[in-house]
Amino acid sequence: MSVEIKNEMGRIVMTEDLVASIAGYAAGENYGIVGMSSKKASDALIEFIKKDNLKRGIKVTSTGVGEVDIDLYVTLEYGVSLPAVAQNARDNVRYRVHELTGLTVRNVNIFVEGIRV
Repeated sequence: MSVEIKNEMGRIVMTEDLVASIAGYAAGENYGIVGMSSKKASDALIEFIKKDNLKRGIKVTSTGVGEVDIDLYVTLEYGVSLPAVAQNARDNVRYRVHELTGLTVRNVNIFVEGIRV
């Protein structure tokens, strides 16, 4: 799948993998997130091959021209405020994706898959 932006000069087409990489980088910048969880078999395979895969644990869905929904499957650090970390991650991912791609991020859904000490 791909995500598309149209304007008076033409169109820009981006892969969902590109958006997922940007979202993964943005999520990793947040205090309290210590890892991303694999949600697909291909993610688990890539995890063995390449440890720094930014797309692991991220699902991007195009919801229309220039709009996306992003699901993050994360592991948090023990002792942090879950709502605060989730809100910070949501805000940072929304900002970074919009700033770098021009896409409107409709929803950022955070799924806490685990807690790590």
